[in-house]
Amino acid sequence: MLIFIIDDEPPMLRDALRAIAQAAPDAALMTFDSAEDALDAIKKQSLFPNIVFSDIEMPGLSGLEFAVALKTASPDTRVVFVTGFSKYAVDAFRVRVQGYIMKPLTSDQVLTELNALPKPPDTQPGKLRVRCFGHFEVFWQDRPVVFARKQVKELLAFLIDQEGRVCTAEEVCAALWEGESDLKAAKHRLRTAIGDLKTALQEIGMEDILIRERRQLGIRRDRIDCDYYRMLEGDMSAVNAFRGEYMVDYSWAELTTGRLQFRDMK
Repeated sequence: MLIFIIDDEPPMLRDALRAIAQAAPDAALMTFDSAEDALDAIKKQSLFPNIVFSDIEMPGLSGLEFAVALKTASPDTRVVFVTGFSKYAVDAFRVRVQGYIMKPLTSDQVLTELNALPKPPDTQPGKLRVRCFGHFEVFWQDRPVVFARKQVKELLAFLIDQEGRVCTAEEVCAALWEGESDLKAAKHRLRTAIGDLKTALQEIGMEDILIRERRQLGIRRDRIDCDYYRMLEGDMSAVNAFRGEYMVDYSWAELTTGRLQFRDMK
């Protein structure tokens, strides 16, 4: 379990760290003196905490603003506000935080919040966990999968978006290298990306999720556990997790985004 602790006051940060370490001795703890730094760790370092204990009144990005940004950056993360002010309680629950604790934080309060955490969605053995809502991210055994280049990650994203349908090289190239007039060069880049993707998947023992047949490429949908697939299957937790954003880094994903938004309006 990964836990973030945010407070701009060093004594309060140390007290919170002590209480959380006592309540969760096996957890990985990271402390931040600003919400901006915590958000950067999520967006730039792909560190996705299970839960965040955060102050509210802070210079720069407030705890409330952080909680709103977190809904897109890491929608599975739960937020508990730890504050010296009761006046923010109503606003806190409007942004759907998990808890609201008055300082000082105690280990018993931490245990209460940790015990209320929902079961993680990646409990299905042998499946690659993927998040499509917001930014596209891939996890194996709770750790982000590292790809050699961003287009290797985008290749996997495109195949997942196709829901298991096998695609021709031309289809993949048209999506990943839109506007590229040199098809031969695009296919060469695709072969390199496929090789790098196979290497990344081999490192976690999941290379068999790739389908290669008659110069076509796809993925085994049954080996993927993702919010997008669960939403299509009618899982209400996945339906509620959709905030109108899907694979936001990729322009080719806009068509699926539109379909999901229309589905969400029904």
